[in-house]
Amino acid sequence: MTQTDIIRDFARVPPQVVAQAAEYQAAILADVAGRRGALHGRIRALHPRVKVAGTAFTVEVRPGDNLMIHAAMSLAKPGDVLVIDGKGDQTAALMGTIMITACRKLGIAGVVIDGAVRDSTELEEMGYPVFSVGTNPNGPTKLVPGHIGHPVTVGGVTVHPGDFVLGDADGVVVVERDKIESLLPLAAKKVKDENERIAGIHKGDVAAKWLDAALRAAGVLKEGERL
Repeated sequence: MTQTDIIRDFARVPPQVVAQAAEYQAAILADVAGRRGALHGRIRALHPRVKVAGTAFTVEVRPGDNLMIHAAMSLAKPGDVLVIDGKGDQTAALMGTIMITACRKLGIAGVVIDGAVRDSTELEEMGYPVFSVGTNPNGPTKLVPGHIGHPVTVGGVTVHPGDFVLGDADGVVVVERDKIESLLPLAAKKVKDENERIAGIHKGDVAAKWLDAALRAAGVLKEGERL
């Protein structure tokens, strides 16, 4: 392990921006971010009613080894979200009740892990935000070095330390640190537009006004033809 394997300091999303962005669903942010940044659907909330929002504190480990996660927990700041590249491995859990209890005590906002966890019943009772590939009763080793504070690939998305992370029942979306604030007005407009559309549906305006044009553009309908 060398000093450069651990990067302790990096710019974070300002707390007021985190608070504003946390008001939105992951789906809203993914849409206004150009449908980019959503992690692969294999990474899901361990229990669907949890939500997390915060700054990414990135960790890279070897499959089945959680040494660097313990180190990351010692270095993370309150409000950080541990974003862990566990290589999608499901042969051993990298975290369980003891570590998650410590995360909560430390003020870590939540955990997003491309790997497995365990003690799912206890974690549900805790109500702490954990997003993982699944569960496995096997425990991990604590032997192999890795990286902290470096870019990682989690669920097919490159995550940089300091990026904004939001997870809910639909999954997890990551937005670049220097981009998230500029997306907030777009997110507010999208929520407003969607609420107006839903209200219109309730009033009987069910037809999608854009559908005929889209079907013509796709070659399904001829010019001037309608459904």
